[in-house]
Amino acid sequence: MRINVGTPDRIARIVIGAVLVLLPFLSGLALFATPLWFWASIVVGAVLIVTAIVRFCPLYAILGLSTCKVT
Repeated sequence: MRINVGTPDRIARIVIGAVLVLLPFLSGLALFATPLWFWASIVVGAVLIVTAIVRFCPLYAILGLSTCKVT
C-alpha cells in the first residue's frame, strides 16, 4: 500500500469528514431526518477521515492519482 494522499489533501479530508460526521447530529436540518441521508453523511465522513489517517485512498490508486509529493 503506497502513500498517495498528501498533506493538504489530508487536512481537507479531515475537515470535510468531521463536518459530514457531525452535521446530522448538530445541524437540525430536516434532510437528516431521513435515515438514508443520515447514514450516508456519517459513512462518507468516516471514510474521508480514515483515508486521511492511513494516507491511502483506494480510488486514487485505481485512477493512478497521487497528491503526495514523494511516493
